[in-house]
Amino acid sequence: MNNKENNAAYKSGFISIIGRPNVGKSTFLNRVIGQKIAIMSDKPQTTRNKVQGVLTTEQSQMIFIDTPGIHKPKHKLGDFMMKIAQNTLKEVDIILFMVNVEEGLGKGDQFIIEKLKGVKTPVFLILNKIDQIHPDDLLPIIKRYNELYPFAATVPISALEGNNVEHLLELIQENLPEGPQFYPADQITDHPERFIVSELIREKVLHLTREEIPHSIAVVIDKMERQDDKNLIDVLATIIVERDSQKGIIIGKQGSMLKEVGKRARMDIENLLGSKVYLELWVKVQKDWRNRASNLRDYGFNDDEY
Repeated sequence: MNNKENNAAYKSGFISIIGRPNVGKSTFLNRVIGQKIAIMSDKPQTTRNKVQGVLTTEQSQMIFIDTPGIHKPKHKLGDFMMKIAQNTLKEVDIILFMVNVEEGLGKGDQFIIEKLKGVKTPVFLILNKIDQIHPDDLLPIIKRYNELYPFAATVPISALEGNNVEHLLELIQENLPEGPQFYPADQITDHPERFIVSELIREKVLHLTREEIPHSIAVVIDKMERQDDKNLIDVLATIIVERDSQKGIIIGKQGSMLKEVGKRARMDIENLLGSKVYLELWVKVQKDWRNRASNLRDYGFNDDEY
């Protein structure tokens, strides 16, 4: 830590980003941090673990927590995801409740609002994707949400385009308590590189496959070693699926799908690590892994931590 922690005017705190699946939480986090640390997909329930992003300025340090989209669980993995999302409500300084203005207020939003009524933390209503609707349609949406809950602030933004994001950050900083700098100024996440690398690989599978595949995969990093003499990092990863048919889809004809996943993932991993990467991918079938506690622990979903 530097001398900022002794400065009484310095502010710091934890900000949870909650909302239904696919409202743009990860897009917002990546926009704020300025680098991809949370994977993005047009498929719901992309985020499975808490992803913390750290934004440090001269005046403050904001630690953002991107949580899984709140939804009705269908398996043990879903239970794990919901426990993460709901537990963060108790341990943060500000809650950002993000909604997609294109979709309007739904049962999922009402469910979250009911959960929020039990917390004392200030809640900001973040209306995302305002670039997708006419400005005249915004006020009725704002009015309807604010009739249901006394939000501390209401901020329309476009996480994708960056509209009004700076204003939101200023508002968050104003409402944070005085506190120390928890992380070094150049640190942007608390997750190890292995976690982000596995997420980047999973993101490419999400982008390239459809239907039953996305929610049935996990990615395990088996090896990540730097060869200093060659400025090269060797990465060996296994993509876990639940059925043999899914394995065939991910491998593709003559390995074409797996090669494309590897090609796209390697580019992002090289940008993340700032080095050339040799990426080797394997696919393994582990039947019904999302309902097996031992598999969930093996694949990084440790219920004891939450």
